[in-house]
Amino acid sequence: MIAAYLGFAFAHVFGHGAAVLSRSGAVLMPGWLPIGLLGGGLLAGTILATSASLRIQRKASPERRRAEKLVGTAWITGFVALGLAITALSTVFDVPELQTVLWPAGSTIVVGLIYIAEGAVRRNALHYNLGTWLALVAAASLFVPGPGFFGVLAVLGGGAYLVAAFLEPRRLADR
Repeated sequence: MIAAYLGFAFAHVFGHGAAVLSRSGAVLMPGWLPIGLLGGGLLAGTILATSASLRIQRKASPERRRAEKLVGTAWITGFVALGLAITALSTVFDVPELQTVLWPAGSTIVVGLIYIAEGAVRRNALHYNLGTWLALVAAASLFVPGPGFFGVLAVLGGGAYLVAAFLEPRRLADR
C-alpha cells in the first residue's frame, strides 16, 4: 500500500501543483501537462492499490471476500454517480467551467468516502482517517477561489498521502 499511497501523493502534488502554477500564470506549460501528471499518478496508484486489494482478498474468508467485492464495486457506483451529477450541474446551470473544480473536488470526496468504507471493512484506522481527511479537505477546497483551489488539493491532499505512506509500515508492524 505504501507504493499506492506514493502514486496518489505524486498525482496530487505534481498534478494539482502543476495546475496551480499553470492557472496562476506563474509558469508557462502545455495545457495537457497538469492533467497528464495527475492521470499518470492516479493510474500508478490505482494499479498498485488494486494489486494490494486483490492480495488481501486472496487470503480472506469467503465472507470477507464478499465484503471486499462490495466495497470494490462502490468505486464504480461512486464515479458513475459523480459523473452524472457533474454533467447535470454544469448542463442545467449552463456553466461548463464548473467541471474544472467539481471533478477534482468531487473525485477526492468520493475517494475519501470509499476509503472510510474500506477502512471500516478492513479495520484499518489509517485508511479510515485518510478518507476522512480527504473528503473534508476536498469539500473545503471548494471555498478557495481561483488557482488556490488546486493548491489546497496539492498540499493537503498530497500531504495526507505522504503521511499515510510514512505511517503504513508502523500500521503493518502493529498488526
